[in-house]
Amino acid sequence: MKETATTMKKFSRLLKPLAKTTFALAATFSLITSAQAATGPAEKENLKFGFIKLTDMVPLAVAYENGYFEDEGLSVELEAQANWKVILDRVITGELDGAHMLAGQPIGATIGFGTSAHIVTAFTMDLNGNACTVANDIWKQMKKNVPMENGKAVHPIKADALKPVVQKMKDAGKPMQLGMVFPVSTHNYELRYWLAAAGIKPGFYAPHKGDTTGQINADVLISVTPPPQMPATLEAGTINGYCVGEPWNQQAVFRGIGVPVIADRNIRNEVAEKVFGVTKAWADKNPNTHIRIVKALIRAGKWLDENDNANRSAAAKMISAGHYVGADYKVIANSMTGVFEYERGDIRKEPDFNVFFRYNATYPHYSDAVWYLTQMRRWGQIPEAKPDNWYMDMAKKVFMPDIYRKAVADLIEDGTMKATDFPDLEKITGVRSPNATTFIDSIVFDATKPNEYRNQFAIGIKGDEKL
Repeated sequence: MKETATTMKKFSRLLKPLAKTTFALAATFSLITSAQAATGPAEKENLKFGFIKLTDMVPLAVAYENGYFEDEGLSVELEAQANWKVILDRVITGELDGAHMLAGQPIGATIGFGTSAHIVTAFTMDLNGNACTVANDIWKQMKKNVPMENGKAVHPIKADALKPVVQKMKDAGKPMQLGMVFPVSTHNYELRYWLAAAGIKPGFYAPHKGDTTGQINADVLISVTPPPQMPATLEAGTINGYCVGEPWNQQAVFRGIGVPVIADRNIRNEVAEKVFGVTKAWADKNPNTHIRIVKALIRAGKWLDENDNANRSAAAKMISAGHYVGADYKVIANSMTGVFEYERGDIRKEPDFNVFFRYNATYPHYSDAVWYLTQMRRWGQIPEAKPDNWYMDMAKKVFMPDIYRKAVADLIEDGTMKATDFPDLEKITGVRSPNATTFIDSIVFDATKPNEYRNQFAIGIKGDEKL
């Protein structure tokens, strides 16, 4: 049925220009010629992209369903993947041309943590979009330590409320088990940041000693669970809580098995969440194709955020289909349409829970990569001390703003978007101001001084330390 609907959709789009006047048709050809002159034809037209069943894969779905890929002369197939490791491996082998990736994946692969490969990104798919959820029994114990107002928890909830529960379980010889989706995931670093801000030790990595569990000297045991499996794993009691993207936090609420306690934008905001990743070799071989993909994705991001999220309900319906996210519309819509449910019935406005275009979200900021590298070093995934300039050098190996800028120039030149849709890209250095991102512990991040920043944390590897 999906193939038939897609074929009809393509056929319908082909007929539309024929119904227009000769003047309109000529204008259409003029725009196409202009775009091709700016970018050149795609080196590869038939493409396969991978994604994980998460709400923030939606820019890919929108670019496909709204015909933005087709407008760029691209025939795209979107395919759900089992987990983040499979996505990375299949991009590296060339089975996928590109994919919805964790922001930390291209960075981790390029520096050689876990998998070693040069992966790059020219497009940030979204900001925010995650939350930390705990099982009902953990929430019942936590809630005693949470400030209340009018019968409802005061947010954001700090992990200080969880600390006595963690200690009780540790003293009983049954440390708390928490899930995240991948060792270099945003979720891993967000969860660790939240815990450590309350004095809870999330554990260290020591890859130089062959230990990649991340559980050295830990008060809690954090391990990997694929996103769609989080609710079932929580319900089974295998884990006591998790950090994951939507809709799997809201799913826990709807199933009555857990309570989201904090959204990641309250742990840290305005840092790249997911990116569109390709290998450096693929990018070098297909520069025009790359630009055209980014053009389509920028349009998708704008459509998702324009008019105060007016298209979000339609987007939620779109990705509720089984071949995309495959969760109930009402579950997906909670976060996508600007509200979020914490404890059952505690529904709060969260217009920025998912951000796909505003705040210059789609631009690949070097400073975002630097922040992830500081966290990799903080928790031992980078075992050796590195000078400040190394962090920015690595960021520039991975993030490709030049491709993004070319895509924007083309979108403006062909009349698809306006210059006023974007900030002045000539003035953007790729480094957000130190106060652009706020953190739950109020520590200020300055991407030009990564070592000084990292040394401020009470918990974490400092200076030249090595486990």
